[in-house]
Amino acid sequence: MKATGPIPSGYEIVDGELAIGGMKTSALVAQAGDTPLFVYSTGHLRQRVADLRAAMPERLAIHYAMKANPYSPLLSLMNELVDGFDVASGGELELALNAGVDAARISFAGPGKRDRELQRAISLGVTLNCESEGEAARALAIGAQLGITPCIAIRVNPSFDLKGSGMKMGGGAKQFGVDAERVPALAQHLIAAGADWRGFHIYAGSQALSADAIIAMQAQTLALVGELTDAIGAAPPHVNLGGGFGIPYFPGDEPVDIQAVGAALSEAFDVLPDILAETEFCIELGRYLVGEAGVYLTRIVDRKISHGEVFLITDGGLHHQLAASGNFGTVIRRNYPVAIATRYEAEPEEVASIVGCLCTPLDKLSDSAHLPRADVGDLVAIFCAGAYGASASPANFLGQGPAKEMLV
Repeated sequence: MKATGPIPSGYEIVDGELAIGGMKTSALVAQAGDTPLFVYSTGHLRQRVADLRAAMPERLAIHYAMKANPYSPLLSLMNELVDGFDVASGGELELALNAGVDAARISFAGPGKRDRELQRAISLGVTLNCESEGEAARALAIGAQLGITPCIAIRVNPSFDLKGSGMKMGGGAKQFGVDAERVPALAQHLIAAGADWRGFHIYAGSQALSADAIIAMQAQTLALVGELTDAIGAAPPHVNLGGGFGIPYFPGDEPVDIQAVGAALSEAFDVLPDILAETEFCIELGRYLVGEAGVYLTRIVDRKISHGEVFLITDGGLHHQLAASGNFGTVIRRNYPVAIATRYEAEPEEVASIVGCLCTPLDKLSDSAHLPRADVGDLVAIFCAGAYGASASPANFLGQGPAKEMLV
């Protein structure tokens, strides 16, 4: 038997069944018309942003990194809740615009931006987080062709990373950003060339659960901002401090202490040099804002026993939940939070593996979990499915196609 991750708080029980937004999962599936189904909770999203704002300094803006979940109704809701959006492709830019996001509230990061993406962003007044001197030169040239002053920030590759991070985005040789020692010269060049210089984007890592690690990373980031500002001789109008806040997925994981992070950041803001008095600061979060608000529902279509082990075979799988299957960068496979949604109050009585419908042994959603007895027709709930699920999984593998999605 293998433990499963902690189920996020805030979910309900109605008639012994898991409920989301006051509706039983069986009713949600009936409304959607089929499984598999991603359900995103409006209540969870609103509460997460409210709690974060209460914990962070008032000076700090909150941006949504929409790579975590670009579902259109969710984007429209987040547009009401956050201060800005961070996109990482021309496609994400169009999705944000279609959801009603003002282009002035969008920043565009990511290596390998095509000229047509730069042109579109510059024409709209989107802030480009330039990842190299070459990209900055292309942006200046395109701006000149269009007769439009490009808004350009510099993505900085810092010498440090986020300790305990699930994915390190800074420190050492990276495809992301401009090495810190080359940033002052580039910034001075951009200012002299007449660009609307927007400051810095410094993102050191993601999916950290340690408040101490995040606090240390933010302190290093602010120190680096001070050093770069002194070297450039001009204050950055805006600084994106990155994100890094993780969510508990696995047994033993504990949530980030955002009160501690916010208190430390408030103290750090209080002692910033005078030259940064007018600088706007933000953090960029994706998974932390939306991850725990999502549940993936999949129906059991077969129950079988092989060599004494129980397998619950579902109509879903890794083609929608690559991360839950352990195939999205996880070194050691561990179980996400899982439940039998239609028997949510029942006591565990058997050890079973929940597997998908694909012809590969990689398609395992939960391995040897202690669960209530489940049969054909029961619904399985995989939690923490609000980030890097539908859009980060190979939906068309074996011709399966995408899951349905719903915001409630």
